[in-house]
Amino acid sequence: MNSFKLPNGINEDTIRAISRIKNESSWVLDFRLKAYQTWLKMEEPHWAEFNYEPIDYSSFSYFALPQKKQPKNLEEVDPRILKIYQELGIPLNEREKLSGIAVDAVVDSQSVATTYKDELKKLGIVFCSFSEALKEHKDLVQKYMNSVVTVNDNFFSALNAAVFSDGTFIYIPKGVKCPIELSTYFRLDAEKTGQFERTLIIADEGSELSYLEGCSAPSYDERQLHCGIVEIVALKNSKVFYSTVQNWYSGDEKGKGGIYNFVTKRAILEENTYVKWTQLEVGSLYTWKYPSCILKGDNSKGEFYSVTLTNKMQAADTGTKMIHIGKNTTSNIIAKGISVGNSNQTYRSLVKIAKAATNSHNQTKCDGILVGGSNKNNTVPVIENNNNSSSVTHEATTSKVDTRKLNYLQSKGMSEDEAISLIINGFCKNIIDQLPNEFAFEAKQLINVALSGKL
Repeated sequence: MNSFKLPNGINEDTIRAISRIKNESSWVLDFRLKAYQTWLKMEEPHWAEFNYEPIDYSSFSYFALPQKKQPKNLEEVDPRILKIYQELGIPLNEREKLSGIAVDAVVDSQSVATTYKDELKKLGIVFCSFSEALKEHKDLVQKYMNSVVTVNDNFFSALNAAVFSDGTFIYIPKGVKCPIELSTYFRLDAEKTGQFERTLIIADEGSELSYLEGCSAPSYDERQLHCGIVEIVALKNSKVFYSTVQNWYSGDEKGKGGIYNFVTKRAILEENTYVKWTQLEVGSLYTWKYPSCILKGDNSKGEFYSVTLTNKMQAADTGTKMIHIGKNTTSNIIAKGISVGNSNQTYRSLVKIAKAATNSHNQTKCDGILVGGSNKNNTVPVIENNNNSSSVTHEATTSKVDTRKLNYLQSKGMSEDEAISLIINGFCKNIIDQLPNEFAFEAKQLINVALSGKL
């Protein structure tokens, strides 16, 4: 399917080639090269609760194009790409405006279509590929990129900063409530390739938006690499609703193939803002991901709702961080983990309330459930409360599927698989209900397929 792919390997020539292909300004190339030098000095983290063979970073291609010509409209997009998204149920075609969703589609290293741009532009809303934003919205990008997730934040953020491909840029002007859902679907299609998208969302004062990110990849015997970055800037009195449905290829029963999914996502909240993360994680062989909120402004609020389902040989180390800095800040965390087959899953969190963050509060509840096989479900919370006027509560449970419920449902004529699916969907219901209505049904279907091991 791919008409062009850089040779495998990473060095300064690779980075210069990426920047040249994308026709970037000199400041972008300088940013990349400095990030690359930072990455060379860093060590890959291995504290997660899973082990994998050493990654040979020289074995991946760091840039791939799905076709030679950048499409100007949907009619010029490769029909095979459109068919992929049609099968995934993604409303790329303008005829599907009734769905009320604006979509940016990114295949490998290139954005192939962004819908509703003209309609949103009338409201002052910018919704475009990250590559376009680097050229058309330079001042905003330079001001906010690298302000929430810095180059030296971690090994994978430095790698992304050096070789980032495409991604999504969103700016919502002051006082504007985005009238439709904004969405990006990432497709990692080329073999032995890495995808390194960046997403930058800026919600100006008093604005509001809802955004959904989805991703998928085909089944390959060789591993693929995904290192994404999401930066959310929520300015005074704004609201951001961010949802993710992650469906990267998870490898086969023996762990062959699958994707390394190492992602950094973070939001910084100014005064009286609200950010909600909702995520469904059912794919990738190895996942390392902690969507986080820095509650900088007074009266800000962050929420995290997560379902992580692992099957076969999957391993996931996921969770969140809530850093309370402002006064009267609030955070809520609800996480559900389902371990199936021989998978390994860890919930990891940090709740930190600074000394100056008086009268701040957190509630955390994480539940794990084990379904057959020889699997693990771990909980590793870290709590730091540095003042006496604030409170943190943490509740965690781990259990197996209730055999009484299972037997009862089977006595009513359900098969064992149907009964387990019903129990698990009930276990996750309060989180799935947090997803936008357009995607809640898709999420339930993904859970059922993931439970069967056919994903």
